[in-house]
Amino acid sequence: MSVQLDLVVTHGIFSLDGQDFEVDNNIWLIGDDEEVLVIDAAHHAAPIVNAVAGRRLVCLCCTHGHNDHINAAAAVADACAAPIRMHAADSMLWDVVYPEREVDSALREGDVLCVGSSELHVIHTPGHSPGGCCLYWSERDIVFSGDTLFRGGPGATGRSFSDYDTIIASIRTKLFTLPERTVVHTGHGDSTSLADEMHTIGR
Repeated sequence: MSVQLDLVVTHGIFSLDGQDFEVDNNIWLIGDDEEVLVIDAAHHAAPIVNAVAGRRLVCLCCTHGHNDHINAAAAVADACAAPIRMHAADSMLWDVVYPEREVDSALREGDVLCVGSSELHVIHTPGHSPGGCCLYWSERDIVFSGDTLFRGGPGATGRSFSDYDTIIASIRTKLFTLPERTVVHTGHGDSTSLADEMHTIGR
């Protein structure tokens, strides 16, 4: 069975440092007819659970710990009996949303997440947050960048736990070493390519 990619977009509030922002979030689902992996669980569980469509949810992978990427994670995980994974360096962000619940297991640089016949490789890309991660789907030349890289440049810095120099280093040393043709599916907004962002940011 071939592995397919689906997108769910939800709307809600991103909150950090006492400020609230209305945002649309991209939730990416990779799977076949039997199982699926979800990247981020934003705002509303129902549309994500509906997209899982009764398949086995092998993992709910959080690219980072900001509330708008995890605030539906517990509800989705419970509805689908699935584990939640996130990098341990973002535990302080997770604890704001879920003070009485822990992530099931940590994401680490070099981990390989398997779904159907596909593999997603975990790339630790700190800067937007200390535990920010991207997932590289090499057979399709796709990287899921969370909030590390967007169309037009890097993810936001200047707030708690973020750092501009760190995110630029992550992009240049971790993402720009992938093939230039790689498509970048982001946590918000339109997709882009590494080739385009190399021109924007510089190698």
